[in-house]
Amino acid sequence: MTDEEFSDFPSPDSGTDSESRTDQIRGQGRRNLIENHQRVRGRGTTSNDVGRFESLTRQEWDDGWDGLAELPPFKTEIRHETSSSILSKNKSPDIPFDQSINPYRGCEHGCSYCYARPSHSFWGLSPGLDFETKLTARVNAAEILEKELAKPGYVVSSIALGANTDPYQPIERDYKITREILEVLLKAKHPLTIVTKSALVLRDLDLLAPMAAEGLVMVALSITSLDGGLSRKMEPRASAPHRRLMALEELHKAGVPTMTMMAPMIPSLNDHEMEQIMEEVLARGCREAHYVLLRLPHEIKDLFRDWLAREVPDRAQRVMGLVQSMRGGKDYRAEFGKRMRGEGPYADLLSKRFQLAVKRLGLNRQRQKLRTDLFLPPVPKGGQMALF
Repeated sequence: MTDEEFSDFPSPDSGTDSESRTDQIRGQGRRNLIENHQRVRGRGTTSNDVGRFESLTRQEWDDGWDGLAELPPFKTEIRHETSSSILSKNKSPDIPFDQSINPYRGCEHGCSYCYARPSHSFWGLSPGLDFETKLTARVNAAEILEKELAKPGYVVSSIALGANTDPYQPIERDYKITREILEVLLKAKHPLTIVTKSALVLRDLDLLAPMAAEGLVMVALSITSLDGGLSRKMEPRASAPHRRLMALEELHKAGVPTMTMMAPMIPSLNDHEMEQIMEEVLARGCREAHYVLLRLPHEIKDLFRDWLAREVPDRAQRVMGLVQSMRGGKDYRAEFGKRMRGEGPYADLLSKRFQLAVKRLGLNRQRQKLRTDLFLPPVPKGGQMALF
């Protein structure tokens, strides 16, 4: 099961609406919200509730000595993992890839709405602050990938980097796991797609440009807003919007095909920017754009509600009202074919606006097809080279 599929996997309390579940949790005193905002400055959430699989809960509690005010800020902790496999398979009918690689678990970008947060619960960690502060680096990813690509009978299909967590999040500057993966794929002439919110992708132009010259790569920059203030609240440790636009332009100049993902579109918060974002990316050489409606599976419902109440309290009720109008009266519905776009009048209006903008701007006329016929199976260290 992939991380992407796991994010929507039914939980024991599936079918319970968000309001009643939140009230139930608060009634039991289980909401673990960090009140000292200096401790969580630069983070996307102030909650560190345990995941849905845990039988025990934890909560910060001041015993009268003001001890909580003296606790240090949350710092990023990185655990190393040596994996036995690295390729995740996907059978979801509404996702355009069937295999992916996630070099890291957790993501320091801190997007409160990130659909990958619930996957942290699977490891006994909180989808809240743990997700953006307790990260796992899969340090042998490139070595394992090389072995998996060399297996007899391996069938080539494009690999997606960044399907769950961002491959160019801040710790990639030091760990370079994504770069090592690119080196393996370049040598094997293997196709891949990249989705990121970071201009750090430009660091690897020396690898991406030759891959692009052979039709082996496409890079998608996720842009949710052109408003730097709003973006800082939504994605506190991702690249600023102007840096992502610059990255699109530089990739285009280097001959790397680009795409823009407007994900997520949040009603009454950033959806009014859709057409302007598409115009801006077109001016940077981008010829393909897509959007995804806000998704709130499992614990994200409560995390996002907390975020709205803290960052945009004047619009919180309207945002959630519109979200529910597109999700059959619930905070989220996970049906394939509907979870990315929603349904109802507002969802239809958003879709129509997108289609009209695509037609007016001449976007999406031809989707980039990556080549699979150039693949050269790698020879792992100590392996036997082919005779012919």
